Amino acid sequence: MYRTQNQESMSRIHLFEFEDQQWLPEFIRNYMTDFLQFLSNKTAMYKGIVPIIEKGLKESQTNQIIDLASGGGGGLIWLNTELRKTNPDLKILLTDYFPNIPAFEHTQKQADNFEFIKTSVDARNVPENLKGLRTQFLSLHHFKPKDSQQILQNAIDTNSSIAIFEGQERSVPSIIAMIFSPISVLLTTPFIRPFKIGRIVFTYLIPIVPILVLWDGVVSSLRTYSVEEMNELISKLDNAASFNWEVGKVKSGPAKILYLLGTKK
Repeated sequence: MYRTQNQESMSRIHLFEFEDQQWLPEFIRNYMTDFLQFLSNKTAMYKGIVPIIEKGLKESQTNQIIDLASGGGGGLIWLNTELRKTNPDLKILLTDYFPNIPAFEHTQKQADNFEFIKTSVDARNVPENLKGLRTQFLSLHHFKPKDSQQILQNAIDTNSSIAIFEGQERSVPSIIAMIFSPISVLLTTPFIRPFKIGRIVFTYLIPIVPILVLWDGVVSSLRTYSVEEMNELISKLDNAASFNWEVGKVKSGPAKILYLLGTKK
């Protein structure tokens, strides 16, 4: 089933994000993804998508989530607590092309059902032995249309259900919100765990982290796919009709979450 909306007047612009660059020092990338993970868990920004994930798990007849492009683990600590209320046997596997091992280890300590893969996992070509509902949080915008299509095609080809969520939109209000993100970085950094002295240094003394978060946040909004564009990606897939597709927006706290859910028929 396809649900469409009017195309945003603002065209999608795929500028570069620092977080994607291989030359970016790993510890700086980790500080950035740690901030996103902290914010996602403390604000419960994913409250509205719990029913969507539950639907994906039920229709896939699985109790395992394979999280792709996990970054620092996103809001999965909070989500895990909510999802286990109806799925007590839930298991979550964290993966990333640039795995943030310290963050994964910290997440694993929060609950006994988290596991992670230390080696690089490409969301466009996921190892076939990783079975479960694939999820992506705040990461589809990192991929150009061809690569995004490949992510979805790989899910179809391996009969793997997939659920994708974006917490920002390609809109002026979203961009304005991103402009204020450095303030959030400055206010939350002392509370982010695991504690790293380098995080303090590169946030307050040498403010690289808040500057890069500002740039990547604005670019993330400009990169985000609209509902119409996600439907267009689906329309170009081989054997798309073998899956049920749902694309839309859901209110989650003060924000709206863009989502895509594809499950095997």
